[in-house]
Amino acid sequence: MTKALDGNVFPLNQSDAVICVDMGTTNTRVWLVVGKEIVAREGASIGVRDSARTGNTNIIYRTLKELFGALQAEAQSLGHKPALILGAGMITSSLGLLEIEHVSAPAGEQELAQSMRQLSNAQISELPIWLVPGVRTGPAQPEIADLSDVDVIRGEETLCVGLMHLGMLGPHATLLNLGSHWKAITLDGSGRIASSFTTLSGELIHAVQKHTVLSSALPQDRFTELDFRWLEQGRAQQKMSGFSRALFCVRILEQKFRLTPLQLSSFLLGAVVGSDLTAARENHKLGEKIVIAGSGAAAEAWKQFLEAENRMVAVCDPQAVETAFIAGLLRLAELAPYRSV
Repeated sequence: MTKALDGNVFPLNQSDAVICVDMGTTNTRVWLVVGKEIVAREGASIGVRDSARTGNTNIIYRTLKELFGALQAEAQSLGHKPALILGAGMITSSLGLLEIEHVSAPAGEQELAQSMRQLSNAQISELPIWLVPGVRTGPAQPEIADLSDVDVIRGEETLCVGLMHLGMLGPHATLLNLGSHWKAITLDGSGRIASSFTTLSGELIHAVQKHTVLSSALPQDRFTELDFRWLEQGRAQQKMSGFSRALFCVRILEQKFRLTPLQLSSFLLGAVVGSDLTAARENHKLGEKIVIAGSGAAAEAWKQFLEAENRMVAVCDPQAVETAFIAGLLRLAELAPYRSV
């Protein structure tokens, strides 16, 4: 099924095709976009965590070559010939395809477009590849005292551009992106990225599920449902006895209180989300309106806690996030000066 992209954001002729790519920590997604429509998509459960584990980027190169090749074959079968590849995310990190220096905040679409870089790599594709840099916040030469203000993002800047362009995110708002890493990205009055605040909570939940003594107590798939009573209990326990102790309480609740996996996962989420919310609030990283990019139990838990503080909250489902990310890539390509490294 195709998905239309609203707005005049396509950098080439309306009939031209491009391949878009988003590489993250654990997954890589690619799309074939013709005009303003997604006509095909592919993906792989491979990300920069795999190159970090192996100590080289061979798996990244191989995965991208396979995904690009699959989309080009689909394009040919549909009578299209892609003109270029547009990418963002961890693909521009040292563990990705080409490391590109972060743009310093505040950074909006103009700053990002001016810093896009072109790559040619025949090992992966004969098409030119255009990459969007990430954004760094905090002092250029930070001291230890500045640590709480220093942060980096890759990929979320493109999502912010797309959400802004589609009218789903505005000045002084915060995008809360719930991926492998949880990131609160706040825009200034001009709609530029002013700050970001990252935690490892997505990866932490996965590690607790798969690699700790709590594995037997928790659902092994992504959390999709909530028990609101036990969500609040998890938050309260984290406040009272600390984050690590709250995690161990999942074990006690399983063995001594015979809670269900749903109740236990809700308790865990209460502790994780409660901890992150307190940290983001105390570091002044939340704007006037919060837009949550995510779905499932984690997004619902954040919504519950934020609305309890009388904050304005909107949730973007995965389809809306996909549409906005691609809209951001196309918008930046439209603005980019066409030069290569």
